[in-house]
Amino acid sequence: MTFRDSSAIVPLVVREPASGRCSRWLRRDPALVVWSLTAVEVVSALARRRREGALSEERFAAARQRLSGLERAWAEVRALDVVRRRARRLLEAHALTAADALQLAAALVASEEDPPRLAFATLDRQLALAASREGFEAPA
Repeated sequence: MTFRDSSAIVPLVVREPASGRCSRWLRRDPALVVWSLTAVEVVSALARRRREGALSEERFAAARQRLSGLERAWAEVRALDVVRRRARRLLEAHALTAADALQLAAALVASEEDPPRLAFATLDRQLALAASREGFEAPA
């Protein structure tokens, strides 16, 4: 099972340089685990691309449809209070944004505080480093 942050979901719904890598991760491990606000982060990334002219209305709609399909298949970490407590600790221990700390905290909750139980998929270098320091491994 693999926890995926939003940076590892966006390339699954819209073509990007990392789409091949993220698709391989998904083929190897189709069990998706995400933070409950990941879909919001993904739509934010898609909307920003649309506003910047990098994504047409048609491709935006197609990407949202693909996201809906993923949402039906994934498991979400919804334990807000527990995730919030973990995120506060992570912010003091690692150079992370609040959103990244929440992602990593959700992964810790999903792994039941046993990071080797889950791989952690992200394209964000700083988040990957923090995840590694917390005991997570990247997907194969």
